[in-house]
Amino acid sequence: MSKIGLYFGTFNPIHVGHLIIANYMAEHSDLDEIWMVITPHNPFKKKSTLLDNHHRFELVYRATEKYQKLKPSDIEFKLPQPNYTVHTLAHITEKFPEKSFSLIMGEDNLRSIHKWKNYDTILEHHHIYVYPRIGEIKIKEQFKNHPNIHKIDAPIIQISSTYIRNAIKNSKNVQPMLTYEVWEYIDEMNFYK
Repeated sequence: MSKIGLYFGTFNPIHVGHLIIANYMAEHSDLDEIWMVITPHNPFKKKSTLLDNHHRFELVYRATEKYQKLKPSDIEFKLPQPNYTVHTLAHITEKFPEKSFSLIMGEDNLRSIHKWKNYDTILEHHHIYVYPRIGEIKIKEQFKNHPNIHKIDAPIIQISSTYIRNAIKNSKNVQPMLTYEVWEYIDEMNFYK
């Protein structure tokens, strides 16, 4: 049974930090593949800086094309809104019974996982791979030595999509933070200006 790590994000845009984390998980854990799950635009929220789903999928597709173990996923685009991780996991597990699915998240998300819908069900049936964030993050005692939570000593990345969007808007060069293919598409489509 192949082990898939699900790395959720708006990827608005996907940057080299996302790729460093995803590739590190693919190479330094027991996960066989990492699926970059693009979180859909919530139809009830007006967020003008969030690119349409198909554009963000295109950016993730272009960013991961050269990496055999990294795949773009639009699985949440077809699910009812708002998306809950527990529903996505149930759907994806049913659709791909020959694969086992784990979550990939930053330490900051682990801190608030007890607020997630049916978090106990998620933890009972799925593993969580956690990458570090800068600074000390207080984790609840019940999650510190949980058998399904694995801390992976991935590099700490300080790049954010918000920074990249703002820098593009202010005519700054952010090319080193994006793959060439992602930069080319953003530039060609005149995004974030």
